[in-house]
Amino acid sequence: MAQLRLALNQIDSRVGDIAGNAERIVHWTRRSAEQGAHLVAFPEMALTGYPVEDLALRSSFVTASRDALRALAARLQAEGLGELPVIVGYLDRSEEARPRLGRPAGAPRNAGAVLHRGEAVLTYAKHHLPNYGVFDEFRYFVPGETMPVLRVHGVDVALAICEDLWQEGGRVPAARSAGAGLLLSINASPYEREKDDTRLELVRKRAQEAGCVTAYLATTGGQDELVFDGDSIVVGRDGEVIARAPQFEETCLVLDLDLPAAPATVPSGVVDDGLRVEHVTISADPLPAYEPEFTGGLAPHLGDDEEVYTALVAGLRAYAEKNGFRSVLIGLSGGIDSALVAAIACDAVGADNVYGVAMPSRYSSEHSIADAEELARRTGLHFRTVPIAPMFDAYMGSLGLTGLAEENLQSRLRGTMLMAISNQEGHIVLAPGNKSELACGYSTLYGDSVGAYGPIKDVYKTGIFRLANWRNQAAAERGETPPIPENSITKPPSAELRPGQVDTDSLPDYDVLDRILELYVDRDRGRADIVAAGFDPELVTRILRLVDTAEYKRRQYPPGTKISPKGFGKDRRLPITNGWREA
Repeated sequence: MAQLRLALNQIDSRVGDIAGNAERIVHWTRRSAEQGAHLVAFPEMALTGYPVEDLALRSSFVTASRDALRALAARLQAEGLGELPVIVGYLDRSEEARPRLGRPAGAPRNAGAVLHRGEAVLTYAKHHLPNYGVFDEFRYFVPGETMPVLRVHGVDVALAICEDLWQEGGRVPAARSAGAGLLLSINASPYEREKDDTRLELVRKRAQEAGCVTAYLATTGGQDELVFDGDSIVVGRDGEVIARAPQFEETCLVLDLDLPAAPATVPSGVVDDGLRVEHVTISADPLPAYEPEFTGGLAPHLGDDEEVYTALVAGLRAYAEKNGFRSVLIGLSGGIDSALVAAIACDAVGADNVYGVAMPSRYSSEHSIADAEELARRTGLHFRTVPIAPMFDAYMGSLGLTGLAEENLQSRLRGTMLMAISNQEGHIVLAPGNKSELACGYSTLYGDSVGAYGPIKDVYKTGIFRLANWRNQAAAERGETPPIPENSITKPPSAELRPGQVDTDSLPDYDVLDRILELYVDRDRGRADIVAAGFDPELVTRILRLVDTAEYKRRQYPPGTKISPKGFGKDRRLPITNGWREA
């Protein structure tokens, strides 16, 4: 057996900030070196951020990534870190970049490199390219066709990138065929609700298939609608978990491993899936035996509701910070949606950077204003009240609107007011819509749908209640004031656009509605399957029609944190002009 101290740096990169990301890599490499690491790794595309989307098709951006990789290697050498091999994810291009039908222009590659002594001694590209959900990697990249193996301190380390573990075949069985003692995969796998359990079982299975210790290094942070939860994992060849990093935190996971010594014969040739072994030796001899200092351990993991809430906070914080926004603005109605958004915002950017506005109309109840005021008192956010009645009366005097047009006018006046304050004071507006409302089109264009970001757009209404209750309970357990007024949680949801209005005037009970929506939206089940699950046929027909006809509204809704397997936007893409209807 041979010993190796592995440092897995679970960090947050910003897309396009190549110089800033390089600084972070140098910083965390130095921390790894201070802890005596023998091999250091960073996540998938850590140098460029992930996902880069159409930036991958810009030759100038690919060139900048390649140049930055060389500069990073030289800098590590100049700063006394050159003897420490460092694995970094970056954007590369195939050397065979000739135009070819069916390949992205310029042949970009989602790649990794091993930096040592001032240069990239080994480069490789992701073999399996995902093309589902939020992923469009066939659009952007060409696959790698090698099985990269690095010999360091007498251990052969097989290298992979993200989807190489999620798909059958490829580098996992190839690692076994190559006789690797460690399989190291760098990843940028977006967060989804309950995905941590799926991920754990996947890594355990792949470790057994590869026949060696398997390290799964993940990124953390947020990028636009995506959140990355970290949760890096190291698993033994028998599937036993050796170490697991915390969720939603930057960290350096250091681990002393006992690994099989590399064979005397260097692996070569072609292995599984036609992958050609590309082997590089950095240090052939094992280290002298030493007493392990870092023996692993499992970071405490979050419960389901805490995990989702933390993801929503992380998504909003990343969107604000990485885009240079310092403060947010929320229309406070006294209802549960805006109250939960306000609580998330206070946790994400601090209450002193959160501004709330109550905009009562003639139909607003006294408790709505009181609940909004109570929320402000509990959280400490900035609060003001600006009635819309004078503006509403002026419009009505000119237009004489009735019915739905009158109701929507109130919402649009509020949207206009929020955007005016945003322009004047520099806050970004947060849209409070939830997934149930977005699915059914239960929102007003240019009204309650205005904003730069929708923190809860991928959370069904029943989930909103669970998260609000969890957040209050968590505060109480810490001896803090629960941020959300109890009345906002218990009173019937209402837009308050006409006397006595409640949501159930237009929509079925949310428990029933959300179960139908989950089948139709998240699982792509058709009408017949949903009816067969026990739901009323007429209700199913009505709900599906609402969903189908609201696509144009969803296209105009702001981005927001994705927490489900199929969020509106990148995940679920349907034509606006669509003659198909479920029978």
